[in-house]
Amino acid sequence: MPVFAAKASGGVVVDVDGNSFIDLGAGIAVLNVGSSAPLVAAAVAEQADAFTHTCFQVTPYEGYVALAEKLNSLVPGDLERRSFFLNSGAEAVENAVKVARSATGRQAVVAFDHAFHGRTLMGMSLTAKAAPYKRTFGPLAPEVYRLPYSYPYRCSAGASYEECGPACAEAAITAMDRQIGGDRIAALVIEPVLGEGGVIVPGDGFLQSLSQYCAEHGIVFVADEVQAGFARTGRWFASEHSGIVPDIVTTAKGLGGGMPIAGVTGRADLMDSVHPGGLGSTFGGNPVACAAALAAIEEVERGGLVEKAQRIGETFSEKLRPLLEECQPVGDVRVAGAMAAVEFVSDRGRKTPDPAAASRVLARCHEEGVIALKAGTFDNVVRILPPLVIGEDLLLEGLDVIEKAIRAV
Repeated sequence: MPVFAAKASGGVVVDVDGNSFIDLGAGIAVLNVGSSAPLVAAAVAEQADAFTHTCFQVTPYEGYVALAEKLNSLVPGDLERRSFFLNSGAEAVENAVKVARSATGRQAVVAFDHAFHGRTLMGMSLTAKAAPYKRTFGPLAPEVYRLPYSYPYRCSAGASYEECGPACAEAAITAMDRQIGGDRIAALVIEPVLGEGGVIVPGDGFLQSLSQYCAEHGIVFVADEVQAGFARTGRWFASEHSGIVPDIVTTAKGLGGGMPIAGVTGRADLMDSVHPGGLGSTFGGNPVACAAALAAIEEVERGGLVEKAQRIGETFSEKLRPLLEECQPVGDVRVAGAMAAVEFVSDRGRKTPDPAAASRVLARCHEEGVIALKAGTFDNVVRILPPLVIGEDLLLEGLDVIEKAIRAV
């Protein structure tokens, strides 16, 4: 958007010309605790005054250890865990694959349709969408296999909304057995809720069946929680909604409260299997970023932002779901806590994607002072990701703008 930010707080971005915009994008789900959270700002200033860098592999520091311990306690499951830190979600996913391959001695990696896992070589190889993420950047990483994701509105197995989860899980498991071999797969990398894919919530039973298959075949189940983690879906991690316990969880975005940091948190036996020096990063777990992350976690806890995300989800449902009945271009509305998506189609019967309608809605939102995002494999989804600290009145004002834009289209 043609908006150059000058300052931001509380769900409002002010540009260099003095215009104010309601922020329903949150830096792509980074600013869960807001653009200038008090605890984060104070922690960053204090740590920067002490020292800004040493490199943890050279001279360690307490902030890194404290953050690792905190993440180990937060991720789903009562298991002994290890964590280490990097700079971005793509690096976290790439290193999770390294851990899985080292621990299992296998090479094959399974990813899914509509997925986004980053823009590094392995990240874009795992990412499903060709343009703009992979076009002209090949060759891609080998031994990456893609399987259907449970997308109830567009179920690749042809099942209903209610049956999509089991149907797509069966299709994926059959493909792993026949096309790859369960004993050849090092890792299954999956988003519990697809973010860039268009806020796709898989059908009931999909993640559970895949998790069970992985456990039975010694496959490392990697949950990419980069976008859906840190209270965004109304739980600390989106995996919790399905009751699964991932072997490895990757985090970034909301972890740092606006500072660049990413984490890989995994079962201790997997993480300990890697040889000394095999994992590391010059800036990964930078002391200022670790301080920001610890403060961001405290902001979530103090502010009750897990529960706040649930209430935002209820507001989304109340405001957006009626559009399904009242607006022909709206094919589907999806809500997962403080993640929401409106998918546009030109023909409801055929579910023909309509990216132009999504673009027109976003253009109208900009004209009326609201920042929202486009998403989806077909570029036909308007995605809404407000800061979890946004005031209810401001959220409703922003949603009113989106609703009017949709009705106008």
